[in-house]
Amino acid sequence: MTDANAQNDAHAEPTEEEVFEQKAVRLGKRERLLAERADAAGGPYPVSLPITDTIPELRERYGDLEAGAETGVTAAVAGRVVFSRSTGKLCFASLQAGDGARIQAMVSLAVVGEESLQRWKELVDLGDHVFVEGEVVSSRRGELSIMVSEWEIASKAILPLPNMYGELSEESRVRSRFLDLIVRDRARETVVARARVNASLRETFAAHGFLEVETPMLQVQPGGASARPFTTHSNAFDADLYLRIAPELYLKRAVVGGIERVFEINRNFRNEGADSTHSPEFAMLEAYQAYTDYSGIADLTQELIQNAAIAVTGSTTVTWADGTEYDLGGQWDRLPMYDSLSDAAGRRITPETPFDELVAIAEAEGVELPPHPIHGKLVEELWEHFVKPSLTRPTFVMDFPLDTSPLVREHRTIPGVVEKWDLYTRGFELATGYSELVDPVIQRERFVEQAKLAAKGDLEAMRIDEEFLRALEHGMPPTGGMGMGIDRLLMALTGLGIRETILFPLVK
Repeated sequence: MTDANAQNDAHAEPTEEEVFEQKAVRLGKRERLLAERADAAGGPYPVSLPITDTIPELRERYGDLEAGAETGVTAAVAGRVVFSRSTGKLCFASLQAGDGARIQAMVSLAVVGEESLQRWKELVDLGDHVFVEGEVVSSRRGELSIMVSEWEIASKAILPLPNMYGELSEESRVRSRFLDLIVRDRARETVVARARVNASLRETFAAHGFLEVETPMLQVQPGGASARPFTTHSNAFDADLYLRIAPELYLKRAVVGGIERVFEINRNFRNEGADSTHSPEFAMLEAYQAYTDYSGIADLTQELIQNAAIAVTGSTTVTWADGTEYDLGGQWDRLPMYDSLSDAAGRRITPETPFDELVAIAEAEGVELPPHPIHGKLVEELWEHFVKPSLTRPTFVMDFPLDTSPLVREHRTIPGVVEKWDLYTRGFELATGYSELVDPVIQRERFVEQAKLAAKGDLEAMRIDEEFLRALEHGMPPTGGMGMGIDRLLMALTGLGIRETILFPLVK
């Protein structure tokens, strides 16, 4: 199978042997380009090009030309060849810009001459980046085009593109995201959506007087969440370090220091499982606001998400990849954890319910006990079994067990419960929020209890952080805080899995 035949058969998926053959042919063409530029520095390709316009700009300006129309306007553009066809005296190619916009290049014998036309036929392949200059016209079929007068290969694709009209497998999309971006509109749209989400979050925070900061990713001890960390070693300090699992304890130091409205969009790392909603490396938003509580921070979180939905889709009703519409508008429900669990289980469950009774309920329901079970973990497992599947609209699940939330203030009226919520959308936890624990005496007691769990083998238990406690001892104002996964926010807005929302996810 020759490379010329391969590029004209857009529906053919080349075999490994054919790819090898095509690579050899294309390398030969590169050698020819190199020989033609023997006196030029920089290798076989030009360092810069006299581009006057972009493909999207031309489409916006001349997209409504009637079939056969001529403009008399000369433009010079560059793009990737994603379709090529020859009719003898005329060659057609679709040039694609980075955003997916396309324009047709028409290389005519009558305009460029026999030598240039033949050179195009011999050198240009699917995937190449090509520079063309010529008049902006509309073809007889009404396709916006450049009637080429000058052209040049800007960069040669040594390997062929995948089938532009087929579907890459999910594994191929993840492992070769660069190809996914070339061939699939949805991949490019997801990158744009993520950028708009981050911009919208920052705009909303700015409107509320928040400052964005950066905190350490390498830490002498992990903290701020119950998770297993990645470890590394610093040769300069001859010390073991940890990739952060959360920025919480540093952001709270900032609040102690007087930055009363602070947020960070950051990368976190947790040495745990990977599935459709979890990734070992993920993007996280955390924010803290002095002189508010978990109710006020819930209002802010709802506004952040609704504004992000509008920024991406123009509406708080989003359409997922499978066509399902999901309504993020209005005021979201706030559902007490213990009350909703009691209603669903058909029996009263409270912070005082005996541990053995919780175990009996779990066993009767076939709920797998978590490692190192404690009262709060069992309550949360039972809630996920009985209540979570019934949630459809975005819902703040309020008031969690005290013993699973060591950084959260105890509820002001309900003993054994803390002022914490988890936000559920699309069947998964999207965000969490707290009335933050600011008393260093109680915080130390909580850390000690966590240390006891760690001594029993709980790898996710928190450690005593003396530096953080010292900061609290200098006085932290009453504060509301929240954390939200950026990848999961994209999942809620697009209906995609987590590996689709991350540009380059970790794969084995």
